[in-house]
Amino acid sequence: MSHTVGPVARDFNPYSDNGGTILAIAGEDFAVVAGDTRQSEGYNIQTRYAPKVFRLTDKAVLAVNGFAADGNMFVKKVKQRLEWYRHAHGKDMQLRAIARMIQTMLYAKRFFPYYVYNILGGIEEDGSGAVYSFDPVGSYEREACRAAGAAQSLVQPFLDNQASLLFQERTECSIYFKNQTPSIDAPFPRHLPLSHVLSIVTDSFTSATERHIEVGDGLEIYIILAKGKTLSGLGLDGVKGLSEVTSTVDDSDGSASEGETSLADGERIFVLRRELKKD
Repeated sequence: MSHTVGPVARDFNPYSDNGGTILAIAGEDFAVVAGDTRQSEGYNIQTRYAPKVFRLTDKAVLAVNGFAADGNMFVKKVKQRLEWYRHAHGKDMQLRAIARMIQTMLYAKRFFPYYVYNILGGIEEDGSGAVYSFDPVGSYEREACRAAGAAQSLVQPFLDNQASLLFQERTECSIYFKNQTPSIDAPFPRHLPLSHVLSIVTDSFTSATERHIEVGDGLEIYIILAKGKTLSGLGLDGVKGLSEVTSTVDDSDGSASEGETSLADGERIFVLRRELKKD
């Protein structure tokens, strides 16, 4: 007696979700971009230190989340494009131009997209802080704050409640503390101070770590300051775990290096590292 075997389907999925969460908040003259360092797949932790936030220039920082392999490759290609621009024009690309470049790079791969959600934060030409959020196929917009990743549904409502702005053409309409009613004699501030924003970021990741298994281990917070701004002037002088990653130019040969104090009156980038729960 013969048995016939029907067709057998072979499923192939080139993507994987490696967990983690990223967020960014724009201030009046600064931007903050943060992400945790856990990389996981399902219930398995692949590594406890996989950075999700990367410095692009002295005024731009990119956070990526989703499929780790696609994210690492995409960051590599973005940095390569920025290096080509720097060699061709002798200067760094502006933030809004970087956002547009990222949009075209993502849209060009729309038929086999990078499975990554990108958040770009930094300083615009006018010295204001800005945040751009992207979906995997290139749709993007400028926002005041944005979260992405495994704990987005937990973090984004908290950011909307605490640090949200509504950007409109030529004007900015403040909607800080969404769903809260200010008192008559003490209206809500138009822009939150940097120290308050850092507290919001820390609280966001601490809460997300307690409630989501794909978030945890470590926290990296990148702080981008506009020209002429200092940590002491923003009330952050002496904060532990804070280090500068601004590129500085050596006048002797024009080479750039990281980890030194910037002597030029330009934008500056600092990174603040904190520990999160590891269970």
